[in-house]
Amino acid sequence: MELLKAKNLYHSFDYPLFNGVDFELNPSQSVAIVGRSGSGKSTLLHILSAFLTPKKGEVTLLNQKIDELNSSDIDKMRRFDLGMIFQFHHLFKGMKAIENIEIATILSNSTIDMTLLEKLEIASLIDQKTSELSGGQQQRISIARVLCKKPKIIFADEPTGNLDKETARLVMNVLKDYILQEKAGLVVVTHDYDIAKMCDKIFVLENQSLKEITSPE
Repeated sequence: MELLKAKNLYHSFDYPLFNGVDFELNPSQSVAIVGRSGSGKSTLLHILSAFLTPKKGEVTLLNQKIDELNSSDIDKMRRFDLGMIFQFHHLFKGMKAIENIEIATILSNSTIDMTLLEKLEIASLIDQKTSELSGGQQQRISIARVLCKKPKIIFADEPTGNLDKETARLVMNVLKDYILQEKAGLVVVTHDYDIAKMCDKIFVLENQSLKEITSPE
């Protein structure tokens, strides 16, 4: 059974972004979406994660049709089952790293996984205020905050865009290990084909269509 299924999605702003897009995500699967700036990658990710309603089409998340849910149901799904990772970390600067992570675990009734923090190489940083950490360290704190709540689907919008190549690969390996262990799913929007190639499937969004590619150009 799919974790996520989208059928015949259409969306536009002042101009059409995409039309007739279909998408599926299965347990333990990672999928990358690539494309030029302005092609609609982030917009598609926001639709797939129920943050934005498409002009046309249907999205089913965890066997529930989004257009049949009320806002309270969607908020509950985001709180417990969905994880969002952004290019920028959105941490509380006046708080310690561990406190930033604790917020998510309290809201989702989960616990902090110290093994996960060790894999992300941030276990020694948890008592420092986030304002004292580098941008890359803060990004890994934000990723730990998402993973510690044990989401069933992770949506990541340029999660490694501000990281060096070595740290980017470390983060992707942690994300892939997580989805295999938890039978979760991962959808990554990225400009980096090296990161995209670490996923099980790669799709390119261009000319208003989403198509699977076997090898990046």
